[in-house]
Amino acid sequence: MAPSTPSAKTTLSYPLYGVDFDPHNDRYLITGGGGGEVRSGVGNKITLLDASSRNEIFEVTTIELSRDEDSVTSLAASSNTGSRMVAFAGINSSTADQEAGKNEHLRFFRVTYPLQKDPEEDIAKSAANTLEKQGNGDIALVGKASLFRPSTGVKKETYQRVLRLSPARRDCESRLGAVATGLAPEGEVVLFNATTGSPKNPDFCGRIALNKGEEAADLDFVKTGREEFHLAYCTDYEVFLYSINYDFESEKARTSSPKPRLLYSTPFPDVFSSTKKRPTFRSLRFLTPNHLLLLCNSPQRSGVELQVLQIAENGLGDMILTKRPHKSIKASTGFDVSILDADSSGAKQIVIAVAGADLSIELLTLDYTPIKGFNKFRPYTVLQNVHPLQITKIAFSTFHPPSHPVTSSTLPQYIKLASVSMSNTIVVHTLAVSPTPTGYQSKTPRYVLVQPGSSEMLQTSLSIFVSLFMVIFGAIMLQALLEIRGGTPPYLGAVNYLHPNIKNFIARPYVLSSNDPTISVKQAAKSSNQGLRYLLGQRIASSSKNKKAVFIKDHIINGIQAETHDNEEVVKRQGAKKWEDLESHERENWKRRLIEAGEWTVAEGESVLRGVFFGGVAGVVGQVVAGL
Repeated sequence: MAPSTPSAKTTLSYPLYGVDFDPHNDRYLITGGGGGEVRSGVGNKITLLDASSRNEIFEVTTIELSRDEDSVTSLAASSNTGSRMVAFAGINSSTADQEAGKNEHLRFFRVTYPLQKDPEEDIAKSAANTLEKQGNGDIALVGKASLFRPSTGVKKETYQRVLRLSPARRDCESRLGAVATGLAPEGEVVLFNATTGSPKNPDFCGRIALNKGEEAADLDFVKTGREEFHLAYCTDYEVFLYSINYDFESEKARTSSPKPRLLYSTPFPDVFSSTKKRPTFRSLRFLTPNHLLLLCNSPQRSGVELQVLQIAENGLGDMILTKRPHKSIKASTGFDVSILDADSSGAKQIVIAVAGADLSIELLTLDYTPIKGFNKFRPYTVLQNVHPLQITKIAFSTFHPPSHPVTSSTLPQYIKLASVSMSNTIVVHTLAVSPTPTGYQSKTPRYVLVQPGSSEMLQTSLSIFVSLFMVIFGAIMLQALLEIRGGTPPYLGAVNYLHPNIKNFIARPYVLSSNDPTISVKQAAKSSNQGLRYLLGQRIASSSKNKKAVFIKDHIINGIQAETHDNEEVVKRQGAKKWEDLESHERENWKRRLIEAGEWTVAEGESVLRGVFFGGVAGVVGQVVAGL
């Protein structure tokens, strides 16, 4: 069972559509949204929040945006100093400007943090009390840009649907960015240089023209060399890869793909399938330079599927792993991953968050090693009813491991997951990560949300359990077989569960060895249902006045049974006859059955059977045989 996940929640005054953490300081995050270009009374805003406390989110500062323009539709953060960050936002210009052919959809904001007067102050204290001593932060618009080609449609509806920056690294501040159109007659993806201390019109890096009617649902970058990047993007049914080598010093692209390479196309459903629609891709993220994690929604809100795509050097990729999240998630509205640090061998763990239309967020983990590849997806927990209304965006903080060596004085490490919704709410969950190997066995561990090896231990335990079960099952079957064939005493009573026809064909009674002095008369009687030999001995030893009627019957299930009765009339009413009253063929049949049961031998003679009552199947069978 997953441990409880601490969370903090706050409600702002406007619906939220974007959120992102400072990539180098997860204390601060920005969110944005609004009511759009309407006079609804709901303004368009961007807010800086302090999430240093696991139980409280504090609003640092907010910038009011124009109500004559669209709301914030996409948001990304890039840190350039320790006291500020640059926020990139997708905000459409006013309808009038768009009709005039001008849409400065990409905005740049300089976000200044509150002054840190006491860097050593315990951040676990209330954020409000801390910020009272630090002064106010600030958000200022510092630039606008138009990267998309002017819309050729009759109605100017093109907006910046997707905004994505390449992953941030402490050892390198060089980052690329990409934006994608929404509701455009001819969709496109535009790349730009996102490395800038004072944002201005960004340096254009490349443009990807999409097919008519296509839109990029999501984008992601991975760095493959010093200045080499892969950009992956997905449309509803296809996944593409675009490569670029960009010189950040000269601010020029050295080389780039002549056109994107198709990696995967969703197959059409089987001709006998109940639905003729294909699943649609919702999001994607790089897991390694050679692997993509795809999220797709099934048709008719019938579920969600995670897919790991292995990128081939040439041609289409291979789908190597799939997983359906929690069954309550019928459609996904948000998705993000956090790639934790790797060890010297390249082993690492990926934490995955999937937001569902049912207002839940499922967390999963995926372990990777360069030698073995990916293990199976491992569900971690499902966070239920995170927001009152639809979740619009989720984002992980960037994890930066502590400096090595890791000792007992190293502080606990966390990753944070922020989610926003149309209900004006923002929630930040704090997930504790731990070193592996556990404890301080290694001074250079990597960090994980779930310790690796749990699945292997579970698999081992399951294998041991199955092995023990098979051994016990085999022993029981062997004992049952021996009992049926008369090799052991009937401890299980297996012969009693056989069909009569099968029993008569294969069953053999268990015969006690007459040479075994350790078997008492009491044991012999018990092993043969108070067998005939024992009862005959008791009958002979008793006086003539105390003699009891010995009744032998051949039970269809339990075989030969011997019992005594005080009253012979009771036995006669059951259709039994004394030995001397039986027909010759009946006596022959009974002798055969008694010999098979080990209750009588020819050497003992028929005299010992005189006066004994017989009845049951043997007599009936004898009559049938005689009639034939």
